[in-house]
Amino acid sequence: MADETSFVEFYRANYRGVVAQLYAYTGDLTEAQESAQEAFVRAWSRWDRIAEYDEPRGWVCRVAYRVAISRWRRARTAAEVWRRHGPPPPEPVPDGVTADLVAALRKLPEAQRRSLVLHYVGGFSVSEIAALDGVAAGTVKSRLSRGREALAGLLGGYRGAGSSTVDSSVPRQVEVCGSA
Repeated sequence: MADETSFVEFYRANYRGVVAQLYAYTGDLTEAQESAQEAFVRAWSRWDRIAEYDEPRGWVCRVAYRVAISRWRRARTAAEVWRRHGPPPPEPVPDGVTADLVAALRKLPEAQRRSLVLHYVGGFSVSEIAALDGVAAGTVKSRLSRGREALAGLLGGYRGAGSSTVDSSVPRQVEVCGSA
């Protein structure tokens, strides 16, 4: 029965050689290292069987070459799509109000920020957020209330910030990365 120690010894004895072969084959050291790592990870998950092979190194090399070829094919396909369709359209830059809102949200505790974003940007109800977070609806209501209050203080320069609620100063739908 193969064990972790035998795999560690196998890895240490063979990793550099596999990477050297792949580097000579691919011409890219990073690609060679990543393909070799993937092959060794696959070997580890099957080590109880592979350790019994006459040439476990041969199995790793074959898998590593196949991984490299598969990565080339994916890269070639991506390049073909790029040539055919061109680059994706540039993402619109968030406006100043959105950038200020995001900066203010970053200053809030994570639970309040998550509740506010899910409710006002994502359109989730209080009960849906409670189910997602595994908390009571009252907890979500409290987070929303405290979060709105904190945002009012952080966004004091915007219209409606003087009121006790930020509902008028926080847009119902915030445009982030071009989506409403």
